[in-house]
Amino acid sequence: MANIPSVDSVELERQAGIMQRIYELNTALSSPPLAFVDTYGCQQNEADSEKIRGMLHEMGYGFTDDEYEADLIVINTCAIREHAEMRILGNVGALVHTKRKNPEQKIVLCGCMVQQEHMIERIKKSFHQVDLVFGTHELYRFPELMDRMLSTHKGRIFEVRKIDGERVEGLPVLRQDSVKAWLSVMYGCNNFCSYCIVPYVRGRERSRAPEAIFDEARQLIDSGYKEITLLGQNVNSYGRDLGGDTDFSYLLSEINKIPGDFIIRFMTSHPKDATDRLFQTMADCEKVENHIHLPFQSGNDRLLKAMNRNYTKQSYLELVEKARSLMPDISITSDVIVGFPGETDEEFEDTLDLVRKVRFDMLFTFIYSPREGTPAAKMPDPFTREEKQRRFDRLIALHNEIVAEKQAAHVGKVARVLIDGESRKDSRGYNLTSRTSEGRLVLLKGSKELIGQFRNVLITDSTTWSLCGEIC
Repeated sequence: MANIPSVDSVELERQAGIMQRIYELNTALSSPPLAFVDTYGCQQNEADSEKIRGMLHEMGYGFTDDEYEADLIVINTCAIREHAEMRILGNVGALVHTKRKNPEQKIVLCGCMVQQEHMIERIKKSFHQVDLVFGTHELYRFPELMDRMLSTHKGRIFEVRKIDGERVEGLPVLRQDSVKAWLSVMYGCNNFCSYCIVPYVRGRERSRAPEAIFDEARQLIDSGYKEITLLGQNVNSYGRDLGGDTDFSYLLSEINKIPGDFIIRFMTSHPKDATDRLFQTMADCEKVENHIHLPFQSGNDRLLKAMNRNYTKQSYLELVEKARSLMPDISITSDVIVGFPGETDEEFEDTLDLVRKVRFDMLFTFIYSPREGTPAAKMPDPFTREEKQRRFDRLIALHNEIVAEKQAAHVGKVARVLIDGESRKDSRGYNLTSRTSEGRLVLLKGSKELIGQFRNVLITDSTTWSLCGEIC
């Protein structure tokens, strides 16, 4: 493996011993203390929060969704855009009220946002209700940091290391969903897109050993999970730090061989690393779903170069053509940034042109948000927010028109879906949610006993963002 250190078993056993000690203290109480774990951001943050809940469970905590009754609040933060940070800080600020009501309440911030030095200083200065702050590389040390916070330690605790990251295996996991599971295959990122803070807060790419991934996948399948989503900042670069021929296509094909009735999804893929082998593997593996999330960010080559994306509009279109030649019904979703520094109206037209040609099934659209410490934050940006908003509105209008047409084309067809949960029942009586192989949301009517089952459904109606169906 590459020169990324692994946390050894002795250290993990030490953390396990601390969890046991806290567990004994908590179970001696008349009722277990309650924890509220609040998560912002991407699926990787959700997976990290499952580890936080797992460790808290091992420490004897129960759980609540009410911050006022919580003895411990853990906020797992996101740094991808300014809006996310402002929302988090606003909600943290409101916790002065919960702490005023319960002075013994402990408040913890962790995750990507607090890995940034300027955010650490802001929290120190303005958010005195926060007791513990730890960065992305301290997750496995959570029990030790909890022990310090709960003991006679005086003062607030800030633990944020600036390192490339470590490999950690064996942390306890407590999942909230019984049908769908996240399975991280790697951590960190080596791409350094000029607008993105992720490599600075998550560290370098660290692939998990394939054996560990396969073991976890088997455990999930044996436990009854029906959908497994493989996670990484760029899953297409999996294995490059391991040496040998192990790559992401190998992971897909090997997990596909595990016996059981389940499906495989994955995200996120970088276009520069999407290969013919990946698309062929997807086409060959019956359990790998017919969907790929392939962020393009911009349709203009000058901007793509300024973003350090390492592909062109034409090469992206060729990827789409290759994927559809092997999987004609594949669903392609993507991310796009409007208003990258210096983007002109003419360059934005290239983005609209790409959207018209690809006809994406879903777009996650964002107006550029400068991230302190990234190269793009220093680039000249003469255009106003209002000008960017006008472009953004045009993109949304075009995309909504395309998606509505694509959704309507499914009416009258039969699709196999995984019924994955309950919906907020509307006036039409749809109370269940499900997903097709392409990831399309289908609303259904039926008993909650159907959750976790695969069923064929007749698509009876469509809206821009969902389909409606009847179980066949």
